[in-house]
Amino acid sequence: MFIIPYAVVSGASQPKIDLRGVWKFAIDNQDKGVIEQWFSKSLSETVTLPGSMATNGKGFDVTLSTKWTGQIVDSSYYYKPEYAKYRVPGNIKVPFWLQPLKYYVGAAWYQKEVNIPKDWKDMDIRLFLERCHWESRLWIDDKEIGMRNSLGTPHLYDLSKELTPGKHILSICIDNRVKDIDPGINSHSISDHTQTNWNGIIGQLYLEARPKVSIQNIQVFPDIQQQKIVAKVRIENSTKKRQKAAITLLATGTTTPESKNFNVDIAAGVDTLLLEYPMGNDVKLWSEFHPNVYQLTATLNIPKKDVKDSFQTSFGMRQIKANGTQLEINDKPLFLRGTLECAIFPKTGFPPTQIDEWLCIFRICRSHGLNHVRFHSWCPPQVAFDAADQLGFYLQVECSSWANQSTTIGDGKPFDKYVYEESERMVETFGNHPSFCLMLYGNEPGGKNYTQFLTKFVTYWKNKDSRRIYTTGSGWPNVDENDYQSTPNPRIQGWGEELKSIINGASPASDYDWNSKIASFKQPVVSHEIGQWCVYPNFKEIAKYDGVLRARNFEIFSETLTENGMKQQADSFLLASGKLQALCYKADIEAALRTRSFGGFQLLDLHDFPGQGTALVGVLDAFWDEKGYISPKEYSRFCNSTVPLARLKKHIYINSDTLSTSIEIAHYGDAPLLACIPTWKISDIYGKVIFSGKLPQTDIPLGNCISLGEISVPLSSVQKAEKLILEVSVGSFSNSWDIWVYPAQKEKITGVDKIKMVSTLDLATCNYLENGGSVLLSLKKGTLKPEFGGDVKIGFSSIFWNTAWTHGQAPNTLGILCNPEHPALANFPTEYYSNWQWWDAMSHSNAIELNKLSPEIKPIVRAIDDWVTNRPLALLFELKIGKGKLLISGIDLNQDIQNRPEASQLKQSLLHYMAGKQFNPTVSLPASVIQNMITE
Repeated sequence: MFIIPYAVVSGASQPKIDLRGVWKFAIDNQDKGVIEQWFSKSLSETVTLPGSMATNGKGFDVTLSTKWTGQIVDSSYYYKPEYAKYRVPGNIKVPFWLQPLKYYVGAAWYQKEVNIPKDWKDMDIRLFLERCHWESRLWIDDKEIGMRNSLGTPHLYDLSKELTPGKHILSICIDNRVKDIDPGINSHSISDHTQTNWNGIIGQLYLEARPKVSIQNIQVFPDIQQQKIVAKVRIENSTKKRQKAAITLLATGTTTPESKNFNVDIAAGVDTLLLEYPMGNDVKLWSEFHPNVYQLTATLNIPKKDVKDSFQTSFGMRQIKANGTQLEINDKPLFLRGTLECAIFPKTGFPPTQIDEWLCIFRICRSHGLNHVRFHSWCPPQVAFDAADQLGFYLQVECSSWANQSTTIGDGKPFDKYVYEESERMVETFGNHPSFCLMLYGNEPGGKNYTQFLTKFVTYWKNKDSRRIYTTGSGWPNVDENDYQSTPNPRIQGWGEELKSIINGASPASDYDWNSKIASFKQPVVSHEIGQWCVYPNFKEIAKYDGVLRARNFEIFSETLTENGMKQQADSFLLASGKLQALCYKADIEAALRTRSFGGFQLLDLHDFPGQGTALVGVLDAFWDEKGYISPKEYSRFCNSTVPLARLKKHIYINSDTLSTSIEIAHYGDAPLLACIPTWKISDIYGKVIFSGKLPQTDIPLGNCISLGEISVPLSSVQKAEKLILEVSVGSFSNSWDIWVYPAQKEKITGVDKIKMVSTLDLATCNYLENGGSVLLSLKKGTLKPEFGGDVKIGFSSIFWNTAWTHGQAPNTLGILCNPEHPALANFPTEYYSNWQWWDAMSHSNAIELNKLSPEIKPIVRAIDDWVTNRPLALLFELKIGKGKLLISGIDLNQDIQNRPEASQLKQSLLHYMAGKQFNPTVSLPASVIQNMITE
């Protein structure tokens, strides 16, 4: 295997020919791939590189027959009547991912004339193509040179023999098809789900001339205990003779050790030297808190041959390792607070190769309390590592694969060999970066033999390079050879759990953790893809898509919402579902922080995932912009290096209860906190402090599950139903939790005896209504007919991932939307969105489809439907039946109500409203319509 590594700055003083600019271009859509075809005529089109066919407006319009790269789990788009108008030429709109303006998969030709200077005659010449997508084949004039197919590293060609002084034609064929080497059609390195399957060349493009004896690569191995580095220097000597030379090493950075000289004897061909370099007594370590980066410059000098060469690379003095079940960075406990980056770049369809864009991404992540990014089934460009080095981010980099669905790994297919080759290229190219902390093959492998194959892969790399930690695959398999384990089990909603998960199946609390789920592991555990909590689309985002992609999926969803008469609700649905989404993420993250010696978590996601049927799982959109319902400051209260935590056994109380909770802290900061006096307070929604106190002074070491003390507060002084906020502060770090307190003794309501409370409409009740009576109809869960919404899978949490990719997994709704000032809710304190006091209602409810009743109904409480179906769903609404008044509750307010304080209080609030003068429905329906929607 021929590898020419790429360093941070390679031979900066060496002459180069910049190849950026205009290239001749042609599409080879006949798949001939014969260079003579293109030499027989001048290519008539042009493109600008760096760039892709899409950024140059090349390719074909999307049609129904477009052959995508990526799995379509829900293929209903191709046959369902509701999508018919989006299958018409001129109005093609696909719902499963962002839609490119132009699309092409196949071979395309890029051609440029170059003029090689005379003084390059006795030099080695390299062609450098920073990122090609995907396969490149190179011709010089009419001679084929070779092929490169790395997805994650530069394509480099040795052209020393071919590029003689004078003019030459460079012809490059780029082919973005999946051929015999299949990393998996859903891999974010190639898939239309995220970055698009683009065709082109981006980043740096140049020819470089180097001396016949030159430094090709340096791998730097830090030793923080001995305060030194070992530099593995690879030198190419194409003179065919041994050469005596001097090499000088100098590290510069926060501190500058002295240079060191080495006299070396270089063998012909490729020679590798191991040079030890002391970093001095004042060496600065690299971490998230102190991102100290050094530059190592190696200078090679052969005076007798008048040969001089230099090579520069960045590195950091750091050590990441597993110590039992705890990750450590420089011998300090490490907790990874991560998100995924799935190659989501809506403007260009390919990753940025400018450092400013990556600095912006990592700063946004840091503002939300994160210190880690996982690159799901792809490897980012050079500048991503540079930015992470500067800002102190721990990167998990994967070898471009999600070997599932279209392929497997470990079964003898061509990709088995390729993953070793690709990992070698990645480590050679990016291995010195201190931010390159974790590496694995890729995501969720499939096949009969993947465990054995990936175990060998991990063992190979552990033995070869100790600069980072390794695991087999994201999600699985978990084997003893792994440095850390990646598993999806420690999270509050798992795939397939639906309404039986912790967040949907257990009463609200914050006292659970994942200790029992990880007890069998001997290594640190980093939870795989936690979260996946959806939010309603922000249709104002459509205007942002002014690059190579369009949000046609959003356009479909917006049009459906309008057709169902709820266009005016779009912003409210976004904000209300967003508040619930943030609550779900808070619960997920805090559970991880409460788990002893946990390795960390990887969110799916901090920002939206545009593919797989549209997975709007981010509190930020696909552009990393805020959506308006939670700020970075708010998010970082529960996601940070230091987070106070309360183990609340419940969030709902009656005023005869005593609130008792243990207070602890997760502290993974730079150093222990000394002589801290934690404080706490319980306030009402207006900020009035009702209870407060201090916990004992203490020193807080690094780690988690660190007890700060107990809080015990009788709630008898809380006389009315209200929401309260418990807040705990430790220095500048604060966190809070919402609780609700309801009176144990209900207020007597004048006139309640005239309200009839039923679970179905029998003849007597209908007559009562016709004659002017008031009725509260509370449906038992499961008694609503499917055609009226009985088939809607309703639960407390927001939608997990999405319904298209999960085959309609429950829940199918995104929480509630209501007017908290509505008099029916006057005695049931609420915001306009779902909070923990709505858990009971959502767990005992039916979502009633209003368009089957009357479009004029304005519900008191809505359930926000999936954006794909956009049905108007109600939990509470009122009607006029004859002379009477009917309040319909899709929430069961009768079953086991003595053990359901929220239901009891909601029922009290509704009855108080119905007994008053404000209860005056205006929309009339026959009683038979309501009778017809209830099962017998």
